[in-house]
Amino acid sequence: MFNSIALVGGTHGNETSGIQLIRNWQQFGLPSRFDALNVSLTIANEAALEANVRFVEEDLNRQFTMERLAAENPAKEAVLAKSLNEKFGPKGKSNTDFVIDIHNTTSEMGATLIILEADEFHTQLARFVKQRMPDANILVEDEKPYLEHGYLCTTGKKGVMIEVGGQPQGVLREDVYLLTQTMAEAILDFCVAYNNQEIKTDALPACEAFRLGENVGFPLDDNGKRTAMIHHALQDNDFEPLMPGMPMFRTFDGKDILWDGDKETYPHFINEAAYFKLDVAFATSERITL
Repeated sequence: MFNSIALVGGTHGNETSGIQLIRNWQQFGLPSRFDALNVSLTIANEAALEANVRFVEEDLNRQFTMERLAAENPAKEAVLAKSLNEKFGPKGKSNTDFVIDIHNTTSEMGATLIILEADEFHTQLARFVKQRMPDANILVEDEKPYLEHGYLCTTGKKGVMIEVGGQPQGVLREDVYLLTQTMAEAILDFCVAYNNQEIKTDALPACEAFRLGENVGFPLDDNGKRTAMIHHALQDNDFEPLMPGMPMFRTFDGKDILWDGDKETYPHFINEAAYFKLDVAFATSERITL
């Protein structure tokens, strides 16, 4: 039973779809079919929003591990994380049943639901959303236990992320905004049905999903400078199979670097602008069925 739901935008201050959706719902109200739900609406990082940056000092969406929440750190986002943890959490003993955190990516990931557990509840949710949005992607990041993630959404008893792209940082695209709104409403529709005990697992068809693998970095020289860029055959092909021997990078002297895995992988967050300083080129995943 969901007695309290938190919808959050602006965890990253230049990811505008969630920010605008929260503002619109604050101004005009949620659709009436959600009247039975107790939903709070929050803009997480107002300072980053005002500066039109991902974060001011440190990434807010990495601050919510137990260790970081307990540590003394004067960084603005670290202090903010403690305040948000008090509001939604405390993590591990949360007062919030469900936190839905809304993000954008510069990668061509479409509308993607990120779940951190592949248990019965999240499988039902994923299959429900996929039924409503057949073109949506389901990304499973269950490589570690739920409470070990540093994401804001883990301040809730349950938490998921909406990730929609591609959209440039600081830009609001109507098509991306509408996908964001549609997925948020699909999740809230699920919450209504779940509270009313109307979810029938047998009525929800199995769905394709992608389980997170590892990050693949850009090739670097001895000075830490990049020697290659994403190959044009890979660019914008998030969640499409990258087969062994297919090109993934083009070096600056015109040579191709090929995927040398022993099986196909499904790249996503391809050339994500927010990961520039981390030199992350893309993340891998395997295709699974929920």
